[in-house]
Amino acid sequence: MKKILLVVLLSLEVLFFACKHSDTPKNNVLGTWKPVKIVVEKNNIKTFPYGPKPAGRLTFTKEMQFLEFIIDSRIPPFESEIRGEGTDEENRNLLNGSLALFGSYTVDEEGNFSGNQVEGSSFPNWVGNVRTTDELNLVVNGDTMTELFYRPSGAKVEIIWKRLKLK
Repeated sequence: MKKILLVVLLSLEVLFFACKHSDTPKNNVLGTWKPVKIVVEKNNIKTFPYGPKPAGRLTFTKEMQFLEFIIDSRIPPFESEIRGEGTDEENRNLLNGSLALFGSYTVDEEGNFSGNQVEGSSFPNWVGNVRTTDELNLVVNGDTMTELFYRPSGAKVEIIWKRLKLK
């Protein structure tokens, strides 16, 4: 009798676990990603605006929020140790070699990225922008994600991201 009760209890636990997790919508972009390559192409000329080894993170949370920060790892340290006291050249290098933004995002019923809304950005012109897959495409293939969009100038921007593994 005890064995039957144990089997029934274990079966119920497995069923409860499966039901509980089946309610969780699929989300292919969920997690934290790091940039591997960032390429801008215009008039058949490719440039690497964040250098050959861009640094940064792109995190998509289960609460449907995102945070992105990209920086050119070649930017040298400022001469001053006091934040806000960089020279014009140091500040220009930092502004041109970095980007930060955050906001909310959506996924479709398949769990694929379907759009975002920028709530804040180091490039203030993007604040309030709502982008769908017509303007911004994120395609996940295993632990690689390809981001593709076009700047107003017509330049094509492609970012290759790798998913970070939990330790």
